[in-house]
Amino acid sequence: MHFHAFDAAYIESLCAGEQRTQEHFVSYFTALLHLKLRSRLQSPQAREDVRQETFSRVFAALRKDGGLREPDRLGAFVNTVCNHVLFEHYRSSKTTESLDEEGRPELPSRSANAFDMVATRQIKDKVREILLDLPFRERSLLKAVFLDERDRDEVCTAFGVDREYLRVLLHRAKQEFKTVYEKRIGNQAGFDAYSQKS
Repeated sequence: MHFHAFDAAYIESLCAGEQRTQEHFVSYFTALLHLKLRSRLQSPQAREDVRQETFSRVFAALRKDGGLREPDRLGAFVNTVCNHVLFEHYRSSKTTESLDEEGRPELPSRSANAFDMVATRQIKDKVREILLDLPFRERSLLKAVFLDERDRDEVCTAFGVDREYLRVLLHRAKQEFKTVYEKRIGNQAGFDAYSQKS
């Protein structure tokens, strides 16, 4: 599948209700969301409900003052909104969706799909850019823990601290990251998705 590059003109046209742009948006993201949702939800109706709610929230967000500050990240934004809608669906559904005959609630699939991989790559690229603006110590610490996913004890040894002080340093580093992030990009959902990994 060919991945579309979005820009400010596309967002403006979409918000203005231009028919061809809206048709493209719906067609393009329906295909991507289908890839994402078919491995997570067994019910076609549930998949359609999540897709429609995702589109509804995306359109509402785009039409607000300020809209999406980085139009080229529209794909990652739609993915983030879809993730929120999915988690709400998991919480609200009790017995309507199941993985097997025992009626256990359906869990999110851990298998990567094209949509997730593109969104994840975009987020990681942006995170690496922001890390370059941080002081060396904070940059090295966040990279070791979140990007390289090194063992915490190994990180403690490398930085000459204990686990308790590592938590303090991580908190400070994440606050520094957030400050730089908000200066560069604004307070968007992508930071929440990244920071929750801690």
